Amino acid sequence: MTIVIGIAGSRLEEMTEDPDPTAGPVAMTRPSIAEAEIVVLVQDSEWHSLGFDAESLCREAVGSALSAADVHDETLEISIVLADDQMVRRLNRDNLGQDRATNVLAFPGDSLGGELPRGAPCLLGDVVLSRSTIAREAKEQGKPVADHVRHLIVHGALHLLGYTHDTEDEARTMESLETSVLALLGVPNPYAAGGPDLGDTA
Repeated sequence: MTIVIGIAGSRLEEMTEDPDPTAGPVAMTRPSIAEAEIVVLVQDSEWHSLGFDAESLCREAVGSALSAADVHDETLEISIVLADDQMVRRLNRDNLGQDRATNVLAFPGDSLGGELPRGAPCLLGDVVLSRSTIAREAKEQGKPVADHVRHLIVHGALHLLGYTHDTEDEARTMESLETSVLALLGVPNPYAAGGPDLGDTA
């Protein structure tokens, strides 16, 4: 399987792209996904001040989540939006009716298995992250910001793939997959101490 990394425009309103000319193909081991385009959009330039390469981290986390999830013979497109509290609060209010900022929002695109023209990618959706909320939570929880970002990206990507935590069984399944993916990324189990407050899906 090949994950095709790319930068492209987003379906979310008022977004501009932040190109990364060094992005290239990443070899994965799971054969069930034909290819996936992972789009990273930086809406808040302060993401560059966090001390790590946020764009590369996003691609790695999404690639790991897609590789571990049970997806069959799909060509996928997913975008990760690195935003601020203001943008996340507006999206949360306008799309989910909750007038507050949150750490992550997931907006599904086309459903897996739907009827698509031959060769057209499945528009998996958008994962939107709020830098200031995530940085504050990481400080409060005593964990590296990069680890918290990885977790929220994996969590959001799994939501787009149809995983939920609405019931106890669903939550157990999703958390188990998350912790497995995060372990491969070198991130400790985020649920070991009761778990963080995670964002929402549209």
